[in-house]
Amino acid sequence: MGGMAASASRGTGRTRAKKDTIAPARRPEVRLPPLVPYGGEGLEPDGDYDGVRFDGVDLADASGPGARFMDCALDGCALDRTELVRARFIDSVLTGVRGVGTDLAGASLRDVEVVDARLGGVQLHGAVLERVVVRGGKIDYLNLRKARLKDVVFEGCVLSEPDFGDAHLVRVEFRDCVLKRADFSAVRMESVDLRTVAELDIARGVERLAGAVISPAQLMELAPAFAAQIGVRVEG
Repeated sequence: MGGMAASASRGTGRTRAKKDTIAPARRPEVRLPPLVPYGGEGLEPDGDYDGVRFDGVDLADASGPGARFMDCALDGCALDRTELVRARFIDSVLTGVRGVGTDLAGASLRDVEVVDARLGGVQLHGAVLERVVVRGGKIDYLNLRKARLKDVVFEGCVLSEPDFGDAHLVRVEFRDCVLKRADFSAVRMESVDLRTVAELDIARGVERLAGAVISPAQLMELAPAFAAQIGVRVEG
């Protein structure tokens, strides 16, 4: 009997260890080489920018679809209505960028850091993000519909009404950030960590949280939404 109890205890321990383990996101390790200051105006379609620093450059209304940014730094740049459809950002850092209506539909971001951004209405639908950190700042109406996110960390930032509809999230962490009116409709999640979200407000798609880990306190907050989803009435 004691052997059975010990075996059951070991089994429970193994199960608990498995449940508590969630694969962490792999973060980018961006080490920029010496950079050349950008001396041009606007952007070129399919332009190739390698080792360039854009320091306070006004890129509002610039058009650079298909442009490639490798080992680049964008510091304090204006990105209002900037057209960067299918652009590629590789081993780059975007710091203090700001703007409304930046179009990055179908873009690719790999090994990228976005720090203290102030953006609104960013179009990233159909984009691919791999090893990306979004740290600090505030992004309103972020459109990530049908995007693929792998090894992505949202850290200490505010995401107001982000749209993850039909997106695929693998090893994505939301750390100490605020999610307001998030749309998770038809999303697919694998190893998504929501436990340290400061404010978790889900407008749609609460039933799509399979594959995510939440805290006990968040479970209590989301309980009414879960109950409504399965048709349970809660009455005092």
